Amino acid sequence: MRARGRSRTAGLLAAGVALTGALTAGLVAGPALAEPSEQPDPTDRQVATGAIVPGTPCTSSARACVDLASRSTWLFDAGQVVAGPVAMRPGDPEAPTPTGTFAVQWKAEQWTSRERLTQMPWSVFFAQGGIAFHQGDLSTPSAGCVKLAETDARQWFDYLQVGDQVQIH
Repeated sequence: MRARGRSRTAGLLAAGVALTGALTAGLVAGPALAEPSEQPDPTDRQVATGAIVPGTPCTSSARACVDLASRSTWLFDAGQVVAGPVAMRPGDPEAPTPTGTFAVQWKAEQWTSRERLTQMPWSVFFAQGGIAFHQGDLSTPSAGCVKLAETDARQWFDYLQVGDQVQIH
């Protein structure tokens, strides 16, 4: 009788440890692609360094540059323009595109905003609140994102990697 009780206790203990481990792993790792607004703010603000890249408002430490005034964006490699300028559409006064220096946080080929229920293909997320480069209609303002034509959005998606610096002026 005692052996059976120990065996059952050991089995329950093992099951409890396994369940605790699974729950803890889920809490630590989190979902693979959480809603952008749920993403932590892992010091997404960075410091721009280096010389200004000619013809742009950004420095050589950027991999992506956005000029809100001219509605233009570029891609850089070691301070050299590799793509752009291309047309983009920023947010409006009610939902402005944030300015500053950020880092690419994550990417999603297909994403649907849960807040606005809109498609955001070729998303490259770089600022808290779900702010991203993505494909969209350039005739209407974004909700703070940087909207690009499909070809450009694909190119930005393919080129930019997690950790790359994005400067918005």
